[in-house]
Amino acid sequence: MKTSPVRPVATALLLLTTLAGLAGAEPVAVRPEANPSLEVNLIAFGSCARQTEPQPVWRAIRHARPDLFLMIGDNVYADWGSRQETRAAYDALAAQPGFRDLRAQCPILAIWDDHDYGVNDGGASFPHKKATKAEFLRFFDPPPDSPLRQREGLYDAHLFGPPDRRVQVILLDTRSFRSDLVARPRSEHARLGRYRPDDSPHATVLGDEQWQWLAQQLTVPARLRLLVSSIQVIPDEHRFERWALMPRERRRLFDLLAHSGADGVVLLSGDRHLAEISQLRPGANNPLRYPLYEVTSSGLNQRDEGIVQEPNRHRISTTSLRRANYGSVAVQWEDDDPLITLATHRVDGRALMAESFPLSFLSARRRADP
Repeated sequence: MKTSPVRPVATALLLLTTLAGLAGAEPVAVRPEANPSLEVNLIAFGSCARQTEPQPVWRAIRHARPDLFLMIGDNVYADWGSRQETRAAYDALAAQPGFRDLRAQCPILAIWDDHDYGVNDGGASFPHKKATKAEFLRFFDPPPDSPLRQREGLYDAHLFGPPDRRVQVILLDTRSFRSDLVARPRSEHARLGRYRPDDSPHATVLGDEQWQWLAQQLTVPARLRLLVSSIQVIPDEHRFERWALMPRERRRLFDLLAHSGADGVVLLSGDRHLAEISQLRPGANNPLRYPLYEVTSSGLNQRDEGIVQEPNRHRISTTSLRRANYGSVAVQWEDDDPLITLATHRVDGRALMAESFPLSFLSARRRADP
């Protein structure tokens, strides 16, 4: 069952905010916090925002009035030059009027991808990741007691709402611990991409500690779980970075989701400078007993190239589109079987694509085909 544009169903707090501008001063902000008691009806998300270019998309996001906004990678483009340059990139984002207003309106959670981590397609061997993490924490300013301030990497999880309407947001760090990618010969790049799949047992996307943490998080009671990966999980045919470059790790993720018994899992991803919705049905590649959906939204202000002719056998949206966009997950909790709507939107707020289904569709115990 597909829908037209998602109607705004959320209300959000309005607070005043003061943020640092390009001068580079420490940000001072009064803004909504990610309060666990917050009932979440609408979550918006996006990735890939070039801080030096206009960002008109924030107006549409603010107008939709999400309860929560997720920045899921390449939140700024700050490939490593110096810590001062990384700070200047975040200060440029802070100076964007639309982002400043959104930050005053609703809580924001964030995870990085390669260009705010500090290097294109970067992984664990990047030598400046402590410095770029410090600038990430300075800008997004999690609470003083946040585990992010103590642990290595930036993986994080949050719960929202009462038990019968609980939403879990799990933010995976696909950079800090990821093994180096295995390069192909340059002569193969145009046809097959820069990297070849690495099925060796030592190759990792998340690292041992994050895998253990994720297993624990999936046992936490929640009705809807948004599992955020900065890079795509389900699409496996394109030539760019993806979980499928480490097939054992992708199988491990699917197996963990299945063996945990976690219901209500939806994947959110970015990185690709396109918008599409993918679905992995139960079967050999998906050991879950329910379909796994992935919404890819990227980028927030990338150039408009229209329809992308890129293979993705798991795509269920009509097309994949390369134009500025943001994504959303809407939940109609008032229904006996809450309706979930996954969508991506233009910069004017109109839906590019949408997919709706009852929450019970994401359960091994009770499925109702949409």
